[in-house]
Amino acid sequence: MALIKSISGIRGTIGGLAGDNLTPIDIVKFTAAFGKMITEGSTKKKIVIGRDARVSGEMVNNLVIGTLQSIGVEVIDLGLSTTPTVELAVPKENAAGGIILTASHNPGEWNALKLLNEKGEFINDEEGKKVLSLGESLSFEFADYKNLGSVTRDDSYEQKHIQDVLDLELVDVEAIKQANFKIAVDAVNSTGGTFIPNLLKALGVDVVYKIHCEPNGQFPHNPEPLKENLTDLSAAVLSNGADLGIAVDPDVDRLVFMMEDGDLFGEEYTLVAVADYILTHHKGNTVSNLSSTRALRDVTQKHGGEYFAAAVGEVNVVTKMKEVHAVIGGEGNGGIIYPASHYGRDSLVGVALFLTHLAKLNIKASAYRAQLPQYFMSKNKITLTPELDIDSLLTKMQQKYAHENHTTIDGLKIDFENEWVHLRKSNTEPIIRIYSEGPTQEAAEAIAQKIINEINEIVG
Repeated sequence: MALIKSISGIRGTIGGLAGDNLTPIDIVKFTAAFGKMITEGSTKKKIVIGRDARVSGEMVNNLVIGTLQSIGVEVIDLGLSTTPTVELAVPKENAAGGIILTASHNPGEWNALKLLNEKGEFINDEEGKKVLSLGESLSFEFADYKNLGSVTRDDSYEQKHIQDVLDLELVDVEAIKQANFKIAVDAVNSTGGTFIPNLLKALGVDVVYKIHCEPNGQFPHNPEPLKENLTDLSAAVLSNGADLGIAVDPDVDRLVFMMEDGDLFGEEYTLVAVADYILTHHKGNTVSNLSSTRALRDVTQKHGGEYFAAAVGEVNVVTKMKEVHAVIGGEGNGGIIYPASHYGRDSLVGVALFLTHLAKLNIKASAYRAQLPQYFMSKNKITLTPELDIDSLLTKMQQKYAHENHTTIDGLKIDFENEWVHLRKSNTEPIIRIYSEGPTQEAAEAIAQKIINEINEIVG
């Protein structure tokens, strides 16, 4: 069905033909290439791996471990884990890098290799291209039988990750405990099903309603944490009179909250709310990607900071955050990057900071949401076909809107006075994403539909 090689790693559907899908051959050659690239010229010969709970995970895990051993690498296997946990473990283990086996928000037929450097951060574009080139050429030697790598299983990192969160300066466990929150959790039957409830317990939340929290990889709904996929969570919040609902994706780097009225706080507003809290205590700059809400800009300016936009992709956001010394950043898909913890999207960090903020405000989630800048977003997509020339399409759209404020650092974003539209090819799916935002839902959908109609006219 699909094999996508991008800044977000090697991602594809399981089965089918090598080179067209994520098959054992593709897994082995790109794992070997990454292992060689990341350990080349380094005294570090250790790589940390971890996986989400999807059904193909065990098979992929076995292939990755064996391949890394075959090139003489020492493997630290965290087993069922999360993306941010592996990111934290890499520097703690003094490893050369890490591999996270997850297709993130993609459905169950997908899996992927997410590749980390020695800092536990995603490799950059240049390194990614080197991995792809090595993987295709396989121009390196494998280890002989005397120099095969070893494997160590380490199940301690869930607790280590939780303790790191508890130790953050702006996480107030006592305030959360005193708030007596009742919280429902939907972890789409992946690893968040243990990590999030255990974190909540450590934060002093005594009442947790768990739905889809068995990490068996049987996703009960589309795993992307969007409103239309979270009807079970909404019902659980309402039926139990919960103060809040929490939803995460399979690898726990995207975080969405549901208000006590059963409606979403908004995935775009996860970062906005956490930034509002951080900036109250530490003035500074913020960063999000071009597809994220203007509300972060407004909140940042309210607190006396400066907002910056980056191209889509965690590595791009992190690079920009370091450049402008941002105190908080992330992506509008519910991704929180808090440098005081580490440079990676981390739902555990986001949960603890959000709950501290809400506890100190001492108001309902819906009341707080009403206090934040009000914007509305429409998220659309067009499925790619072989004959569709994306570059030509974007060039024609850019020419059409040359008189408007626009940027081409990542696809094409057009900033109108009251709305914006962002067109870009996805790094994770064979689609063009068309995101728009406006002062009302109707305005956001109207400008999106206008752009979609114009694209259809161009492509016929």
